[in-house]
Amino acid sequence: MPTTATPTEAAAHFRAALRFHTDVADVAAALATPGGPGFVLVDSRSTHSWDQGHIPGALHLPTALIPEQAPALLDRSVPVVTYCWGPGCDGATRAALALAELGYQVKEMLGGFEYWVREGFGYDTWQGSERRDADLLAAPVTGACGC
Repeated sequence: MPTTATPTEAAAHFRAALRFHTDVADVAAALATPGGPGFVLVDSRSTHSWDQGHIPGALHLPTALIPEQAPALLDRSVPVVTYCWGPGCDGATRAALALAELGYQVKEMLGGFEYWVREGFGYDTWQGSERRDADLLAAPVTGACGC
């Protein structure tokens, strides 16, 4: 059996993880909240990727442009949530790091755009709004990750 952390160490680790990550269902719920979500959602992908599809209301800010453009586009007093393509991409992590280094409060949205679409949420493309049926493996009927 692999070495495990003590329950106290594990609790500290997972408590910290929740401070740095959020998931698609929580972001969708926050975006639907009257008065706004209380954060800015940043899509850190390329323009080509953005045009293929992005979350409505997201701000397009590719990671490479964060150092020069973030100060003009983002208020440091408002938290930021970053996303990229999906679990196989570390673009949201790189964007979150760049923003944190500039003094922003930031979280990463786990699952990225891929899981946004897989969970059946609407998205915008260069051609207009779209939505796909939810993938039941990614979007359990019980709601927020089925947990």
